[in-house]
Amino acid sequence: MTNRRKFLQQSGTFAAASLLLGRSAMAATFAGKKAVQPIGLQLYTLGNLMTTNTKGTLQKVAAIGYTQVESAGSQKGPWYGYAPKEFAAMVKDTGMTWRSAHVGGAPITVDQVLKMAKTAEDSTKIRTMMAGMKNMPKQLNLRDDYQQLADNAAEGGLSYLVCAFIPVDTLDEIKTAVDVFSKAGEACKKVGVQFAYHNHTTEFDMVEGQRPFDYILANTDKNMVKMELDLAWATKANQDPVALFKLHPGRFPLWHAKDLDKVNKEPAEVGSGIVDFKRIFDNAKESGMKYFFVEQDGAPQPLQNVANSYNYLKKMLA
Repeated sequence: MTNRRKFLQQSGTFAAASLLLGRSAMAATFAGKKAVQPIGLQLYTLGNLMTTNTKGTLQKVAAIGYTQVESAGSQKGPWYGYAPKEFAAMVKDTGMTWRSAHVGGAPITVDQVLKMAKTAEDSTKIRTMMAGMKNMPKQLNLRDDYQQLADNAAEGGLSYLVCAFIPVDTLDEIKTAVDVFSKAGEACKKVGVQFAYHNHTTEFDMVEGQRPFDYILANTDKNMVKMELDLAWATKANQDPVALFKLHPGRFPLWHAKDLDKVNKEPAEVGSGIVDFKRIFDNAKESGMKYFFVEQDGAPQPLQNVANSYNYLKKMLA
């Protein structure tokens, strides 16, 4: 299955479920190129554990040592079936901070999703997934519900509201994304939240003579619309994260610390694959990074996988 389809499941629109967290608190200050950073988790990595046992799963993540949480869409809605204040309190009770939330950018049609299929098997899985979503609660999205989502983020005490996915397969879709992000950025600013956009590989594909990543950054306010750089998908798209930092200094306050295995370039435990984390973290100051979140799509043993990623990062950042 293509990585873009997997990410669709992460969006508020196609929510699959859960990810991200953290427990002990460390200072997030940069000194030169070195930084002692609180290690966060994207709760999407945890799959349905976040909907079947929300509180217990958060407690296990906190016990690993994570201190920050980024939520993802789920089958129970954007906040795992809770009101924002309720979920924030649950996270706080574990000693962690709910720092950021992923939400969908715009409603997605079946045809748009099927564009991501590379094989007949992909198409079948996509149709099955879409059919299963008919019984899900209404999924909020930034195009139609940007003010409500901004208000929810403020209610939960979030620092960031992040667009998890939005179609950018045509120039019209890219322009729509710019409009959606500009409105969401304004709405977030009014309530004291920062808006950001999370990339996949497709933002680096040429579309009608434009590269979506460049177009979006050039046509949005750098203070209103920040980026959450997915280090793995940028790497898979043959992009150098450090070069992006230098091209757009201060535009990347959030990262997804995700690795790619050496054979198939699919998501893997941090430190086990091809992403050069040491070099990237050495240039964190230029990126403007404030928080980063471990993520591993389709993690086969979620809690063990995120524990291994945490231990690698803790050692590397020591």
